[in-house]
Amino acid sequence: MLRDARREAAVVVVLWAVALAYKLLYCSRFAYRRSPETLTFVLGFPDWVFWGVLVPWGGSVLLTAAFALFFMRDGELGDERGPRA
Repeated sequence: MLRDARREAAVVVVLWAVALAYKLLYCSRFAYRRSPETLTFVLGFPDWVFWGVLVPWGGSVLLTAAFALFFMRDGELGDERGPRA
């Protein structure tokens, strides 16, 4: 059970770190020091917000759902004991 919890925690930390690195690198590269003439919009959002914030957020939601549904397992907690006398 502890081994499963550590494995699941490691996966969560890696996914979090990848999402954080992508967001920081993408937004820092495409949002700053940019002329306003090059700004385009996607679904009403500036392009760097859409691709640097909304898309990773949506991907994180999908990965979280897949992780919870297909990767995580229930562990045996042991035998159930009756009430103590």
